[in-house]
Amino acid sequence: MPKMINPMRYGYILPALCGLLLLSTGAVRADGRVVDKVYHPYVQPLEREFEYRFAFQKQADHPDNNNIAQKIGYGFSIAERMALEMYVMAERVSPEDYKLSGYELELRWMLTEQGEYSADWGLLFELERQNNDDNYEFTTGVLMEKEFGPTSLTLNALAVYEWGNTLESELESEFRLQYRYRWLPQVQPAIEFYAGENFKGAGPSMMGLHRFDKQELIKWEFAVIFAINDSTVNNTLRFAVEYEF
Repeated sequence: MPKMINPMRYGYILPALCGLLLLSTGAVRADGRVVDKVYHPYVQPLEREFEYRFAFQKQADHPDNNNIAQKIGYGFSIAERMALEMYVMAERVSPEDYKLSGYELELRWMLTEQGEYSADWGLLFELERQNNDDNYEFTTGVLMEKEFGPTSLTLNALAVYEWGNTLESELESEFRLQYRYRWLPQVQPAIEFYAGENFKGAGPSMMGLHRFDKQELIKWEFAVIFAINDSTVNNTLRFAVEYEF
């Protein structure tokens, strides 16, 4: 079992890292999408899941040159606090057809028990390979969630290193925020914020879950993110569904 890290001991480091990455957000990911899933820092023991994600990007200056991306993944826990997920990605830039765009391997590590401290902490590691250009991205960062009564604040502070045949090797950063109202398990409205190079966006989202039994459930989320700066991306619609068993 991985050795536990006490976030109280490093409490002054982790918030500083979040702030530093927020102030220095300087990168769009190599696939051109800043808006993606806001990760929660939790892993369930013995979890297994199938996941589907969909994202539609509308270009501000080129209404006929829009981007549709889809991602299908399968994940499972490899330790009490660690989960591994593998994805296959497809992309369509109109007016072209869909193509297999890449593969991704993701590791989530839950550092603290939920409710053990004033905030819950986790880490994220991702390795992505772009199929056609032989480009790579390695992403790592801090996941944090804190409850305020019936609401939850989730922060992702991520660092991205990219390299490959058609990319200059560089270190980038990205920030995601979600403020959620836990009204009902099935219906939870939220506000999301994203930041990266040449893009800052925010918008409403909605999510929920339906539990069939103790281990089997379906989670879903939907968001519309609008650019709040002068960006080539006008707005993004994203949708995701997970089946855990």
